[in-house]
Amino acid sequence: MKLVRKNIEKDNAGQVTLVPEEPEDMWHTYNLVQVGDSLRASTIRKVQTESSTGSVGSNRVRTTLTLCVEAIDFDSQACQLRVKGTNIQENEYVKMGAYHTIELEPNRQFTLAKKQWDSVVLERIEQACDPAWSADVAAVVMQEGLAHVCLVTPSMTLTRAKVEVSIPRKRKGNCSQHDRALERFYEQVAQAIQRHINFDVVKCVLVASPGFVREQFCDYMFQQAVKTDNKMLLENRSKFLQVHASSGHKYSLKEALCDPTVASRLSDTKAAGEVKALDDFYKMLQHEPDRAFYGLKQVERANEALAIDTLLISDELFRHQDVATRSRYVRLVDSVKDNAGTVRIFSSLHVSGEQLGQLTGVAAILRFPVPELSDQEDDSSSEED
Repeated sequence: MKLVRKNIEKDNAGQVTLVPEEPEDMWHTYNLVQVGDSLRASTIRKVQTESSTGSVGSNRVRTTLTLCVEAIDFDSQACQLRVKGTNIQENEYVKMGAYHTIELEPNRQFTLAKKQWDSVVLERIEQACDPAWSADVAAVVMQEGLAHVCLVTPSMTLTRAKVEVSIPRKRKGNCSQHDRALERFYEQVAQAIQRHINFDVVKCVLVASPGFVREQFCDYMFQQAVKTDNKMLLENRSKFLQVHASSGHKYSLKEALCDPTVASRLSDTKAAGEVKALDDFYKMLQHEPDRAFYGLKQVERANEALAIDTLLISDELFRHQDVATRSRYVRLVDSVKDNAGTVRIFSSLHVSGEQLGQLTGVAAILRFPVPELSDQEDDSSSEED
């Protein structure tokens, strides 16, 4: 993401002009745009024209519109963002108040104006414009007959390919069908890796599986690379890291990212930091339940006691339609930072963010035990009974 202009007044109203450069920038934009904002961007509009003879024709024209945002639609797989709203500025092709949908395009600038820019949104702009935040981890999560090729960016886990091949069972005295099917499966996974992983950007490729599937696959892939003199795979052999996962499904990626050898290799990536924070929370919940809480009310009470060491919060909560609810989460984040706590904003498109979403989307690891919170929780649950 490229920041062109930033003009924010003392009362936090103002506008920002940005240029999305990569597909992931659309995800950042989706988290910046909220209902009620005004968005100015280039778009294509179908315009009807009437000639002097009375015949009506239509043609598509490119024009720049300013919309008051009413609906936002994001396609996470294609990384496309559509913003629907009403026109609020005079235009020769579009009447005031007419509806239009702008599809934001890569490398075309847009201007976003808000009545109130909060700290969470401003921090996201800083992160989106920081080049150190680009995607640098790829992962192949596999089991016999099923594999997912994923890109792990700082903000999301993108499934680039899903490979499914039916593997017949081994029969006594005849394994040829099983072996042939397995070879076909390995070949398709190897092709998916070459097609979807950019080794110029990716620092590390995790190959995760149960049992010996990962070893057999890597052996097969590099043997074929030697036979075919595939320089791309051979030159990047050192980037492949084999780790254990319980299955070939996408959710097993969390286990792979938790592996200590992976954590040390990916110590500089945000994805590994999120996974570690969530893992620490679960351990704390198990061993010292008075120092781990989730749910907005409990976490707010812990913050009032200045007890929060690490706040875990999903970015989904900042997209809440209700302004009062959204600002409540922003105040919580600001307060924890002011009290020297660490704030981890999880992406809802990451496996770790999905898990945090199941815990209400907000959780906290405390500096010291606060048993009163547990007592209050017990009291409220007994009152409900």
